[in-house]
Amino acid sequence: MVSEYIERVIQQVIARDPDQPEFQQAVREVLTTLDPVIKEHPEIEEHAILERIVEPDRVIMFRVPWTDDQGRVHVNRGFRVQFNNAIGPYKGGLRFHPSVTLSIIKFLGFEQIYKNALTGIPMGGGKGGSDFDPKGKSDAEVMRFCQSFMSELYRHIGANMDVPAGDIGVGGREIGYLFGMWKKITKSWEGVLTGKGYGWGGSLGRPEATGYGLVYFLEEMLKANGETVKGKTVLVSGSGNVAQYASQKVMELGGTVVTLSDSSGTVYIPDGLTQEMWEFVMELKNVRRGRIKELAEKFDGVEYHAGEKPWKFKADIALPSATQNEILGDDARKLIENGVIAVAEGANMPSNLEAIELYLKNNILYGPAKAANAGGVAVSGLEMSQNAQFTNWTFEQVDKKLQDIMKNIFEESRKAAEEYGHPGNYLMGANIAGFLKVARAMIDQGVQ
Repeated sequence: MVSEYIERVIQQVIARDPDQPEFQQAVREVLTTLDPVIKEHPEIEEHAILERIVEPDRVIMFRVPWTDDQGRVHVNRGFRVQFNNAIGPYKGGLRFHPSVTLSIIKFLGFEQIYKNALTGIPMGGGKGGSDFDPKGKSDAEVMRFCQSFMSELYRHIGANMDVPAGDIGVGGREIGYLFGMWKKITKSWEGVLTGKGYGWGGSLGRPEATGYGLVYFLEEMLKANGETVKGKTVLVSGSGNVAQYASQKVMELGGTVVTLSDSSGTVYIPDGLTQEMWEFVMELKNVRRGRIKELAEKFDGVEYHAGEKPWKFKADIALPSATQNEILGDDARKLIENGVIAVAEGANMPSNLEAIELYLKNNILYGPAKAANAGGVAVSGLEMSQNAQFTNWTFEQVDKKLQDIMKNIFEESRKAAEEYGHPGNYLMGANIAGFLKVARAMIDQGVQ
């Protein structure tokens, strides 16, 4: 049971945005954990913080026309949701994927508020993207799309206003085209996008940041319970940036990665991912943009399970690193039955509410996305700092700062969970710690 105030705000969101299920899910997941905070801090209701924090500062939607290599004109829809800038400029990725809707962008932007607050770097929450699919497109087609997209987005972003980054479908290639167009239109150079190439404003360690940060958080969570990654069997979903570098770090720490996946299916590697296999996946996904089944075709002892998720295999740890709602209730039950002791989220909201409830009920160590995958935006914040100082840090400097940030996020989540009567509940701890930072700033700044 939650307070009447929390339930009233949730119902207002449902009534106002009935066609936005992902956003509703994200709001419910955060707000239902805030009950002890609301009871202890009546000023939150007095200042209508919940009503204000679930409503974006602004929603920007625009047409994105572009021409393919055959001269045909296509039209996609672009989005930027600037959710909350109480503690810093809006910060959050751009996602290019056919599944992108306003609901998806709003849920991602809402989650970003608390994730960014947890990093300790002054960044607000925002998100953007398009239903454009870069898969199967030529570089020239992607360039024309990105240039058209930026020809509208440029007027809404800036280094001290809103700093987008990459996300699904937006990697170094796309960031390069976007930044080039922004620079041409505005006639200026500043750190307006993160994830840039090293040598023109990018940070060492940024490609690795989300995956490495995920495993750093996992290691802290395990240490607090007398465990370690070493010797553990790990299920990883996805095979993109987060999955790639999470797998690499697990292997470095002595764990065994036994699955990877993509939208077509899952590969199961009973003897564990090897360095040679990892390098093949890097080339497969980042250069040739092929399908994960090619890993099974290339290496003996690797099984391909078409249309399957990784969660049916026996393991100690699960790292969902693909997309939202990839672990449903039945998937969570399989994980529990197969002996998983910890789930740490590399993707945004990969577990639905039923799955989360099952983790907590069965004492599974659970690292929620807004804490566990905050490494990417943390190093994006470090990239902003380097751009502002016109300097570059070494990989070792960035990686050390990332480790410190992830450790601090874990400690803040742990302490908040204990302080508000739910020790070991890192979901509640992360939500409370991030929310209180933003809520206090909103109260200090008055009604806006």
